[in-house]
Amino acid sequence: MKFIHISDLHLGKRLHGFSLIEDQAWILDQILAIVEAEQPDAVLIAGDVYDRSQPSIEAVRLLDQFLVALRAAGTTVCMISGNHDAPERVSFGAALMEKDHVFIAPVYDGTVRFVAFRDAWGTVRVHLLPFVKAPQVRACYPEEPADTITDALRTQIGHMDLDPEERHVLIAHQFVTGALVSDSEDIRVGGEDPVSAEIFQPFAYTALGHIHRPQNMGSDRVRYCGTPLKYSVSEKDQIKSVTRVILEAPGEVAVDTIPLTPLRDVREIRGTYNELTALSFYQDSKVDDLLYVVLTDENDVPDALARLRTIYPNIIQLEYDNTRTRSQGTLSEIRSIENKTPLELFETLYEQQNGQPMSEEQRRVADDLMRQIWKEQS
Repeated sequence: MKFIHISDLHLGKRLHGFSLIEDQAWILDQILAIVEAEQPDAVLIAGDVYDRSQPSIEAVRLLDQFLVALRAAGTTVCMISGNHDAPERVSFGAALMEKDHVFIAPVYDGTVRFVAFRDAWGTVRVHLLPFVKAPQVRACYPEEPADTITDALRTQIGHMDLDPEERHVLIAHQFVTGALVSDSEDIRVGGEDPVSAEIFQPFAYTALGHIHRPQNMGSDRVRYCGTPLKYSVSEKDQIKSVTRVILEAPGEVAVDTIPLTPLRDVREIRGTYNELTALSFYQDSKVDDLLYVVLTDENDVPDALARLRTIYPNIIQLEYDNTRTRSQGTLSEIRSIENKTPLELFETLYEQQNGQPMSEEQRRVADDLMRQIWKEQS
């Protein structure tokens, strides 16, 4: 039994104002070529198919074309919604599409649908669990533990039909404890604490979405495939890929990756203004890439961004790294601050002002207040 695992397409995403729709169409064509060559039994799409709950027309059209092309290639599609998606929109028409082997998780109601496959070793059930929060599970199972997301998912898994004589695959979109994150991810603002990976023990393979960096969580049986494109400068050194999963006899799983090549790479270039505008430098550079530019001049260069864009049209951000900026904190420290949640920033401020960390009770009160404010403003 062979699967191709992808997630976090974020169709319609813009990177610092630059549309990525052409880049996404390019990479979906590559994924389609891989599917045509590999002939998997199914493509597993683990959520965040769109970048916004109200996707653009271009994003909807692109997903539609991709699903049609996957079916034309002869593969089954199993897809769930993520935290960026509106599950009602993603699952619209799901009952109709099932007839053509495109299976989409419906809006969560306490029942997790599955798709059954058969191979030489018997039945494989692929379970479709969309992004959920603890209160959603608690509403469906009010008499059972669901105070934390780990307890909630354990309760939900306990209500799934997991025949021990069969192999089971889970598609889920959650933040697992210990996952290495990137700057492009919105992990906890208005969201949930991480879930323990041990709850996925009953599954032969867990196809995870939500984290943009490809990585295994404890073993290759629980894996984030990562995004097919780089969505921040923190991902510039990552090799984006799709994950290939082969289930053999019970207990035997082979996992590897197939790399993807972007239309435009996300790169960082650095140097003085004169160095970056030198003919020898930009002749050797892919000037159409999406670039984070770091100028090392000690003095600010007038109109640097506009002038550099005459050579590098797709500059998505410009920063300085010099004596002045280093005195204000390193670039990595600044980016680290930008990636912190409001609660983490408040904890840092509290510790600086009081000389001691917040207590668990203070942290809980602050978290409750922030969630209340977030809900009132949304």
